[in-house]
Amino acid sequence: MNSSQLVARNARKYPKSEAIISPEGSLTYIELDEKVNQLAHGLVMSGITKGDRVCLFMPNTPEFIISYFAIQRIGAIVVPVNAKFTHDEVQYIINHSEAKGLIAHEMVFSAVEKIFKVALKIKTGKKAEGWLSFESYFELSSPEEIVCTLTEDNHSTILYTSGTTGDPKGVLFSYRNIMTVAQMIAVELEVKPNSKLLIMMPLTHSAPLHLFLMSAMVVGASVVITPTFTPELLLKAVSSNLATHFFGAPVAYLLTASHPELKNYDLSSMKWWVYGGAPLSKEQVNYISKQFSTDRLTSVYGLTEAGPSGAIMLPEEHGEKTGSIGYRAPLHTELRIVDETGNDVSQGEVGEIVLRGEGNMVSYYKNEELTKEAFIGEWLKTGDLAIRDETGYIWIVDRKKDVIISGGVNIYPKEIEDLMVKFESIQEAAVVGVRHLEWGETPTAFFSADDKVEIEDLKSFLMKHLAKYKIPRVFEQVEMLPRNASGKILKRALKEGVSQV
Repeated sequence: MNSSQLVARNARKYPKSEAIISPEGSLTYIELDEKVNQLAHGLVMSGITKGDRVCLFMPNTPEFIISYFAIQRIGAIVVPVNAKFTHDEVQYIINHSEAKGLIAHEMVFSAVEKIFKVALKIKTGKKAEGWLSFESYFELSSPEEIVCTLTEDNHSTILYTSGTTGDPKGVLFSYRNIMTVAQMIAVELEVKPNSKLLIMMPLTHSAPLHLFLMSAMVVGASVVITPTFTPELLLKAVSSNLATHFFGAPVAYLLTASHPELKNYDLSSMKWWVYGGAPLSKEQVNYISKQFSTDRLTSVYGLTEAGPSGAIMLPEEHGEKTGSIGYRAPLHTELRIVDETGNDVSQGEVGEIVLRGEGNMVSYYKNEELTKEAFIGEWLKTGDLAIRDETGYIWIVDRKKDVIISGGVNIYPKEIEDLMVKFESIQEAAVVGVRHLEWGETPTAFFSADDKVEIEDLKSFLMKHLAKYKIPRVFEQVEMLPRNASGKILKRALKEGVSQV
C-alpha cells in the first residue's frame, strides 16, 4: 500500500464524503481522486517520471494536497518546502534535492518568481512568464485512473529539517515509514471515518503531513485546512466545522488561550487537543486546560527523522505527570534512554532518548556519513537528554546540543527555563550558552513577559531554587522569542546576537 492508493480506495469506498474542507470550499473523495489523476497525467506529459523530485512551495491549500498525491501517483518523490522560505532557501532545497519540477502557489509566488535550475515550473492563479498554469492541467488532462503500483519500500518524500543548527538536511522517507506513523496516530487518537482533523500547522512539516493528513487518508476521514494560523481562525475553524482533532505547536495554544473572545466559541466537538514540537511546562498545560475548558490535552513527542514518532501522553495520564512526555512509545515504536555507549541508563540518570521502529527515516538524502552518525544499530538518536522517574515517566532534561558546559560542569538550560516561566508575568524563556574566556561557557537568558520584569527580583527568585553557577549572568527581556515555522525557538539566532564575556 502507498499513500496515493489510499486516496483512490477512499474514492471507491466513500465517494461523496468530504476529503478536504477549506476556506475555498470542499472536495469529496471522488473529486479529489479525479483531480489527482488529471494532474498526474499532466505531469507525465510535462516530462516528470518515476524517481524525479518535485518541490511543492505552498501553504495549506487544496492545491498542496492534490499536488502531493499526484506526484506520488506517478512514482515521483515529493519535496515539500516551507512556504515562509525566502528565494535563497528555496533555491538551496531545489539544488540539494536536484528537483526536476516546482509547483508554487500564487500566495507565495513572489519568493520564487526568479527561481532557476529547475526544468518544470508550475504556478497556481494568474499566468506568469516562464511558468505553466496549474489550472490548465485540469482543463487539458484526462481524469482516467492511473494505477500506482509502488510498494511500501519505494521512496516517497524528502522533508527538510528546520535548520535551527545549520543548513537544512533532507530526510528521505519510504511509504512504509509514512504508513507506519499514520496508522499509529489513527489507532492512538481514535481517528474514524467521521472524524474531522483540523490542520493549521504547515503541511511541509512531518507531524501535520504524515500524522494528521495521512491518518485521515488511512481511515477516510475529512481534513479541514487553513493557509495560516491565528488564534481567532483556530476558534472559528473548530466551532464552524465541528472539528474533532487538532495538532498545534505550544505557541499556538498559548496565544489562543489568551484570546479575549475564547469563551464565546463552542469548542465541544474537539475530542483531541494535541500538542508537540516543543515542550510545555506543567503550569502552561494547566493554564491552557483551564482556558479551553478541556481535559483532552494530549502530548506527542518525536522528531522528523522518526516519522515523526517517539512518545505519547494521553489525556488521562496528565495530572501530576504533566510536563513529561509520558511513559511509553506509541504503536509501532520502541524507546530507550541510553548512555554514550548505547547501554540503558538507570532510573533517574540522564541519558539520550533513542527510537526504533519502521517509522524511522531511510536516510539523510545524499549524506551517508551523517546517516551513520544518526543511528546506533537500528536505534535512531534523538539528541534529547532525559530521565525516567520512579514511576517510569520520561522527563526531557534538554537538547544534547544545548547543554552548557561551564567550568567543566553541565548546565541544562531547560531547568532554568522551566523555573523562569513560573516567575510573575514571564510567558516564555530561552537560555543559551555564550562563550566565556575563563569558564568556557556561561548561561544567558532571554524572555518575554506581559509586564516589565525587574531583573534583580528575577535573580533572587532563581537563587532560591538553583545553584549559583546555574544563574545566568545576563538577562534580556524581549517582545517575542524568535521561532521557526514549526514553533521551535531559534536559539542559534539568540546566540548570534550575544558577544562573548
